[in-house]
Amino acid sequence: MKKIIIVILLWLSVTACTKAPMLQTYTIDSIDIIETRATNAKQYRHKIVKVSYPQSLREEMSHKMNFSYSINDRGTYLNSEWSNEMSKLLQVTLIESLERSKFFKAVLSDTSTLRENYRLESQVFAFEHRVRGEQSHAIVLIQFTLIDADTGGLIKQQKFSYQEPTPSTDAKGYAYATNKAIQKLMADLMRWLGKRA
Repeated sequence: MKKIIIVILLWLSVTACTKAPMLQTYTIDSIDIIETRATNAKQYRHKIVKVSYPQSLREEMSHKMNFSYSINDRGTYLNSEWSNEMSKLLQVTLIESLERSKFFKAVLSDTSTLRENYRLESQVFAFEHRVRGEQSHAIVLIQFTLIDADTGGLIKQQKFSYQEPTPSTDAKGYAYATNKAIQKLMADLMRWLGKRA
């Protein structure tokens, strides 16, 4: 009987000590872009735009939250992640922002079978939490390409870069700063789209 009690106590102590921390999930907030409506975007008013799935040239755009402490020292947070694949979160945010801007007659995802007039493609060059000594930033570097869907020709292209300071050096601080960077990106993107090529 004494041995059974000892085994039970050992088992309880082992399971209590090995309990993993709770997984924290973060997302990109829905962004209202009312103030960026442009009167000079009339060329799109009766057109349809399709938002392509964002592509990454450097690393996989997954649920993982990436960080780096140097050019060679890179990793992902173990107990924190995005609520969906980052490419999907970006695509949804782009679609919502374009819908609210009222630039286009309709805004579609690339899975739609409806024929579009324009296609908005995006290449992600950097999307990470960058820590360098005392400096900590959310890094967002994305290039957008607006394409004429009828001809396949380039209308215009622009690269947007943001380095937003984080309030803390953990995943929570990174998520907060990323949301601020994405808000700036969406506002700048709407202004850029509103200008004639």
